[in-house]
Amino acid sequence: MIRQAGMKASRLPDQPIFYPVTMQDYAVKIARDWNVPRSGVGYVTRFAVRRDVLDRYPVQEAGGRAHSEYWVPAGELDAFNAAIVGDIEIVQQFGDDAGEA
Repeated sequence: MIRQAGMKASRLPDQPIFYPVTMQDYAVKIARDWNVPRSGVGYVTRFAVRRDVLDRYPVQEAGGRAHSEYWVPAGELDAFNAAIVGDIEIVQQFGDDAGEA
């Protein structure tokens, strides 16, 4: 989805919120344990967002401090993408096309 979006943040159509997580271990868990069984592949990405935009979204805990994430409403995703500094980088892959960039 990120590749199809031109390396911009994206979400599934049924998700009302984009959930960027704050910890790589949590991102690995989502990619490996949730996304691979659901779709056959999971990616861990890394990107930077301008602080003035990121500060609009308080960090949320989804089951504990190790599961922290931002909640970006779908209607604000274009503005959030405009605040990404540089490119979204794929740092780990799991599943069917692991090893392909």
